[in-house]
Amino acid sequence: MTAFLLPLFAVIVGFLIALVLKPSISNKVNLLLSFSGAFLLSTIIFESLPEVYINQDHNVGIFIVAGLLMQILLEFSSKGAEHGHTHQKDTASFPWLLFISLSIHALIEGFPVSENDHMLYGIVVHKLPIAIIISSFLLASQIKLWKSILFIVGFALMTPLGSYINQQAFILDSYKTPINAFVIGVLLHVSTTILFESSKNHQFNASKLAVIILGFIIAYYL
Repeated sequence: MTAFLLPLFAVIVGFLIALVLKPSISNKVNLLLSFSGAFLLSTIIFESLPEVYINQDHNVGIFIVAGLLMQILLEFSSKGAEHGHTHQKDTASFPWLLFISLSIHALIEGFPVSENDHMLYGIVVHKLPIAIIISSFLLASQIKLWKSILFIVGFALMTPLGSYINQQAFILDSYKTPINAFVIGVLLHVSTTILFESSKNHQFNASKLAVIILGFIIAYYL
């Protein structure tokens, strides 16, 4: 049940923060984004990668690369919203391409979380700043509020849906290692991009370095 509720809760909290506080894409949000990227990357390195490489029955490297390529393809539509970019045209129409891309990404990342608490925490920490940024973009646009709420609710449900499919589709049991490797590839692209693109001119400063190190340390000890 935790695997279903925590990702959903993170997105809803992010939306409420954007709705009530109306944060701009400020240094504080970028620092939170950097922390989430470091935490997610550490979770992958410390926990997920060793687990998939224990199983030598599959060429996991191929599936990791496939996940990387999938995320690159998704970003043609999302314009990088998965790692904090919102370069969408400001219109009143529902941003279907953005929604579909983000939903596919969220669905994919939901597959391993029901069986891996560390990955669950990494994705939850990742979702909070992303939800704040996406919600801020939606609320600042010409899109009607009910459409923004519909967007966020749909997006919030995708990761729990991925977890549910993974638990119920028994045919997937034989493919857990390649599926997890594929998800690792997707999240590797997102987390590393966050670390290098969440500050102005892609430069590190003391605050960003501090929160990145903090993310690494907390992920290691969890």
